Amino acid sequence: MGNSIGSESSPIVQATSPAVINHFFSGSTWIEGAALDQLAEMSRLAGVSEIAAFPDLHPGKYGATGVALASDRLLPLLVGNDIGCGMSLFSLDLPLRKLKIDKAAERLRELESQEIGNPSALLEEAGLPVSLFPDALGTIGGGNHFCELQAVETLVDGGDAAGFDGQGLYLLVHSGSRALGAAVFSETVAAHPDLTTGLSPGSEAAVAWLASHDQCVSWASLNRRLIAEKAAAVLRADLSLVADVPHNFVRSSGRGFVHYKGAAAVTPGELAPIAGSRASLSYVVRATDAVIRSLGGMSHGAGRKYDRASMHGRVGRSRSERERLLRNAWGGVAICDDRALVIEEAASAYKDAGQVVADLERANLVEVVASLRPLVTFKKAVDEAEVEQRRRKPEHRREGGAWP
Repeated sequence: MGNSIGSESSPIVQATSPAVINHFFSGSTWIEGAALDQLAEMSRLAGVSEIAAFPDLHPGKYGATGVALASDRLLPLLVGNDIGCGMSLFSLDLPLRKLKIDKAAERLRELESQEIGNPSALLEEAGLPVSLFPDALGTIGGGNHFCELQAVETLVDGGDAAGFDGQGLYLLVHSGSRALGAAVFSETVAAHPDLTTGLSPGSEAAVAWLASHDQCVSWASLNRRLIAEKAAAVLRADLSLVADVPHNFVRSSGRGFVHYKGAAAVTPGELAPIAGSRASLSYVVRATDAVIRSLGGMSHGAGRKYDRASMHGRVGRSRSERERLLRNAWGGVAICDDRALVIEEAASAYKDAGQVVADLERANLVEVVASLRPLVTFKKAVDEAEVEQRRRKPEHRREGGAWP
């Protein structure tokens, strides 16, 4: 469950009247009551004028996730620690007919061990300080982050014009600012213990946070590109960017700021991926002109249906069941050597991405361009030496640790 935004020690500064909440989801979509409670609480924050809530809405630590929120104040708590997290979609020059899934999985297992050149030089090229967590570049992280090799399942009219190849292969990368975002968040919380009131625009604190925020957004985008380049290298392919869409950040608007908390930020006509689970379809959509009604926001993925803790009682009770969780109906495989993560990220933990997209279509926010099926999903691989060590010393195994 998500936590309340405020507490007895740090009460919410409430507006005189709640902000307008626009729901862009239907009654057919699973929305947890706790997320609606958090949404109502967010609408009473001082300075908040409007909230757009999307069908992937679910409870979060500092308010509901899956929203775009307009405010005349900056609210770092709502953005959280993974500033700049987003989805990047790339096309590969590798044709589907030449792909052998098991061979591709074997190669992708080596993804994070690939060299990416001089990290400091890459940061400098991106206009970032060379000391800005260079060792973390090109790493995916945990949780729901991934790098996934995909193929086109369906191509909607206009998909060809958008550059999609029905026989092509694609990489979808979901990651963010890693240790950098976490450091910025920790420093901000330490300097401003009561962030529920937000930061006043133009204040020294707001200017400093925005500068750090912008660096995180740029760093995260670079990180996703480097992850994709590593994957392309092990697959012996070249790649080109299709879309790079952040969903955890703030951008200025004519009415102050719009906070995107687990919501993709798009403009009319822009392409954006909507991720499914590792055992369901993802989608590529084009934002319509009507997206201005949703504060330029839309869903970035299916959204969680069940929290991580509760998944441990639902699936993965045996080794054979966990192994089945690593396969999907298209013959696709997942690379994840963390037993807890296999369970927590099972497809059943997520909502139906097709229903999410249908709601967005019904609201006239998007037009579907293509659906993509998952072939190889990379989440976490452990060093083989570590695996062997755990095999020989079973007493060192623990629930949630790496498993062979």
